[in-house]
Amino acid sequence: MKNPAVRSIFFIWLGWLLLVIGFQAVATARFDPQWPDRAQDWTTNETAKNQGDYQRDRLYLTEPFMNNQVAWDSEYYLGIAIGGYDDPNMPALSPSGWMIPNFATHIPTVGYQAEVLSLSYAFLPLYPYTVRLVAIPLSLLGMNPIATATLAGVLVSALGTLAAMLSLYVLSRDSLGEEGGLRAAFYLVIFPTGFFLAQVYTEGLFVGLAFSSLAMLKGRNWWAAALLACAATLTRAVGIALIIPMVLTWLSTREWYHLDLEWRQIYHSGLPLRPLLRGLLAFSPLFVFLAWKFSYLGVAFDFVEANFFGRGYLDLGTSFYTWANSLRSMLSFKNPQHSAYYFTEFFGMIVAIVAILKARKNFPELAWFSLAVFLISWGSGPAQGIHRYVLGAPALFVQLAAWGKNPAFDRVWTIASLLLMGLLAMLFAFDFWVA
Repeated sequence: MKNPAVRSIFFIWLGWLLLVIGFQAVATARFDPQWPDRAQDWTTNETAKNQGDYQRDRLYLTEPFMNNQVAWDSEYYLGIAIGGYDDPNMPALSPSGWMIPNFATHIPTVGYQAEVLSLSYAFLPLYPYTVRLVAIPLSLLGMNPIATATLAGVLVSALGTLAAMLSLYVLSRDSLGEEGGLRAAFYLVIFPTGFFLAQVYTEGLFVGLAFSSLAMLKGRNWWAAALLACAATLTRAVGIALIIPMVLTWLSTREWYHLDLEWRQIYHSGLPLRPLLRGLLAFSPLFVFLAWKFSYLGVAFDFVEANFFGRGYLDLGTSFYTWANSLRSMLSFKNPQHSAYYFTEFFGMIVAIVAILKARKNFPELAWFSLAVFLISWGSGPAQGIHRYVLGAPALFVQLAAWGKNPAFDRVWTIASLLLMGLLAMLFAFDFWVA
């Protein structure tokens, strides 16, 4: 780490990781919250069970070790990592929409089990399988499988975040200078939902792969960019949006213009068809996405997402309706918890869309990719989680770094981000819904 900026990013990352985990530990030790969680109607019903001990029957959410870094969807990632997609301890869904808490204690009727899909199928494979791989050497520590997988999950997320920070520095340094590159990396980890990058969630690995792909693309390292983009697509389906900057970059080289010439050359002299090869690499996220989409995993993903989680692809009409209703209910102030929750959602959404649109002039490839990430995420149906999903939009942090040249903006944004991140990280540690 001879580069001072890289060294600074490493120590910022390390300090951030320790502080987030330490803060969650102190917060949960200091006081107990009042149940239920009234952020949403469904969270009210869910967390009213057993006076807040609603997760006591969820095997993968009750392990004491690093339990503050595990909640909600973490269950599925740990379940896949330890027991695979058909782990009998996971909740499942019947073809008619009947939910089975788990096969271990709720055995379906004879001949029916084969028709039941685990809810784990709503999650892509790369993150949990990477957790499984990292857990192998960690098993030497002698912990039980769930504790080992939890530690592995946090490490995978954290290392992905470090890669994303370094990539943001590379992507913004030429335009914003050394300080601007450092700000972009810093703003990623202090974004209000940035604590998710240190939890058992996919965000850390996804931003590491996606942003690293963009950094490789900037350096015209096509093979590395394509490999990382394909891996990102198998981490979160929104990774397919990486096809946008990859194709735009390929077209900007004008190599495609020489394809006809290359065809004649290869016919006469056997020269390699480099422009076509790079074109194929530019479309590689699409090929990987389609291979997954039409596999058993992809078909099961669509069924569970649509029939249990209520999500789909670019369902813009439904999304507009649900977000409009959420805004209306937020402004009614009938339920303070509900209004406060949606304030954080809309705050993150507005900041993201303004920053992305502003970045189109100076960072077009990053902006178009980020806009696709935003639209795919926002247009999936339910009005929740957008301030977490925009962590995958690099133009957001690059543009914030550009605005951060103003000392007043830098200080005010840092204070606002850290206050909100602290609040949300604490709520997550208590198993309240935040995104």
